[in-house]
Amino acid sequence: MVALGYTSTSEVTLDEMLHHCRAVARGTRSSFLVADMPFGTYETNPDQAVTNAVRMIKEGKAEAVKLEGGKEMAPTIARLTQVGIPVLGHIGLTPQRQASLGGYKVQGKTVAKAKAMLEDALALQKAGCYAIVLEAVPEPVARHITNVLSIPTIGIGAGAGCSGQVLVQQDMLGLYGRVPRFCKTYRNLADEIVGALKEYSADVKAGVFPAQEHCYPMPQDELNKFMNMIEQERQEADAENKMEEKSIAAADFVP
Repeated sequence: MVALGYTSTSEVTLDEMLHHCRAVARGTRSSFLVADMPFGTYETNPDQAVTNAVRMIKEGKAEAVKLEGGKEMAPTIARLTQVGIPVLGHIGLTPQRQASLGGYKVQGKTVAKAKAMLEDALALQKAGCYAIVLEAVPEPVARHITNVLSIPTIGIGAGAGCSGQVLVQQDMLGLYGRVPRFCKTYRNLADEIVGALKEYSADVKAGVFPAQEHCYPMPQDELNKFMNMIEQERQEADAENKMEEKSIAAADFVP
């Protein structure tokens, strides 16, 4: 949504995600690269999920995939892990399903829903997930789920009780405008970037950029030759123009 301007995460395609993954993989040295499975690429059946996850690994250079959903996705996760594809689970607020959740709202706010979320987490763990993302979950619920599980949890809007944390980079750097309540904006780079672009535009219009220090020089002897060449070409052009003017003038007097 922040990179491509979509109104929801459900719009992104598999080919677009493969493009993103390859770009990230080229810049990755030691990080573990996890790729989100786009909406519609894993829900039909486990075989569909395997086919598309294999593309993520082979073409996208990802090392693991992430998919959304609770116990209903356990068979798919089990199938993926059985063929050697690591899976990161994702429960709580699942952005690809936000329409069915009534929007981007906190999940697990009642005892019944918190209990169901724990059951989902245990099912994903049993299916083979190596970790689970908990998004937009009350802190006590996320902490309890983390304590019960034997695999790590990654929180995004789920409090400090999770094993790790994740934020959208554009949000934490203040590049995207309005951010969720759970996001801490560590820098407001949008103002800095817009200010820099305005200064650049003004410098170009005023003719002060690029200045001499931003230009590449020529060796002095080559520069002299170049300037002599330009002068010679100018003189030759002037001579040709004069010849043409004389020819036109002579033609005007032909009876």
